Amino acid sequence: QVQLVESGGGLVQAGGSLRLSCAVFGRTVSTYAMGWFRQAPDKEREFVTTISWSGDNTDYADSVEGRFTTSRDNAKNTVYLQMNNLKPEDTAVYYCAVARTHWMRRDESWYDYWGQGTQVTVSS
Repeated sequence: QVQLVESGGGLVQAGGSLRLSCAVFGRTVSTYAMGWFRQAPDKEREFVTTISWSGDNTDYADSVEGRFTTSRDNAKNTVYLQMNNLKPEDTAVYYCAVARTHWMRRDESWYDYWGQGTQVTVSS
């Protein structure tokens, strides 16, 4: 059984930083792309970023480009999301997910396994 466990969420003031972690159990993800998504209250879940299997390539939503950075440690089967200069509009539940293959995609239907999510709240 594949399990993704996110951690690192919390409450932070605008302009602050948080680092999310996503540890994967039950599957070695070193050959799979990974993604981060988020869902704000009363909104659809949206793409945040994706990272290639090697970590050499990334893609970001315009809303987080230049503020968020994703990385991965395949030896630890873990992916990270460093979030800087956080804004109140970044408030959401953040989810990590494992893609079907090594290809990066923004479409959430491309991802087979999901974590339970971690809450990020940014106060103004």
